[in-house]
Amino acid sequence: MEFALITGAASGMGRIYALRLSEAGFGVVAVDRDRERLERLGVEIGEVFIPIVQDLSEPDAAAKVRRAFEEAAPDGAVAVLINNAGFIFTTEIAATDPAKLQAMMAVHCTTPLLLCREFVPGMKAAGRGYVLNISSVCAWMDWPAIGMYGNTKRFVKGYSRSLRLECRGSGVSVTTAIFGAVDTPLFGFSEKARRWMRRLGLMITPEKAVDKALRGMFHRRAQVIPGFGNLLLIPLLPLLGDRLISRAYRKFGKYLR
Repeated sequence: MEFALITGAASGMGRIYALRLSEAGFGVVAVDRDRERLERLGVEIGEVFIPIVQDLSEPDAAAKVRRAFEEAAPDGAVAVLINNAGFIFTTEIAATDPAKLQAMMAVHCTTPLLLCREFVPGMKAAGRGYVLNISSVCAWMDWPAIGMYGNTKRFVKGYSRSLRLECRGSGVSVTTAIFGAVDTPLFGFSEKARRWMRRLGLMITPEKAVDKALRGMFHRRAQVIPGFGNLLLIPLLPLLGDRLISRAYRKFGKYLR
């Protein structure tokens, strides 16, 4: 049987990916560190559900996920890999707990890269597969307080393109979803700010984000950038100079903390 493996699957957009792919006929491999939420997701999905409780910041997390999948479904194959797990903090790099810096690098960069290494060879051997990696508009925003998040997402954008080109002609496609703000608890915006961002096309609902990402993935597109405002924003961001960004941070940075 073909499975879809989703990281960060127990809540938020990960849960929506899991439900959508179950409805599409895939078995679901749901990876998350929250056992209770995974159990609740399993009740929603029902049959052909493999929960894997795993902290993706651990150095050998990707290998542990593969071993757990092979033990649970020795005759199964991962045909869809969605590296969805992520988190954000808005503190200065030099003021952030080193453990948080290491965790972000692992969850956004190292573990997704190694999950591709674990599962893409099997997809190539089968002649069919889909990888969806999650980047962000912040990949163009190596700014104070959000620089760590943005630069990890820049790495995702870069290695996803490399992997896509390496997989060309193999039947395996790699799609990068480049999201702006999605209306989930990941971002701590007020209701008023969220309402205005939705009107401007800078924020979309998680359901819309997931549906657009999956549609792009199954159409084997290189990139998906939901939200018209984000399409306009990306070419403008590199034009902002250091002086302007520094002045804005000194004035408004306190609202990020």
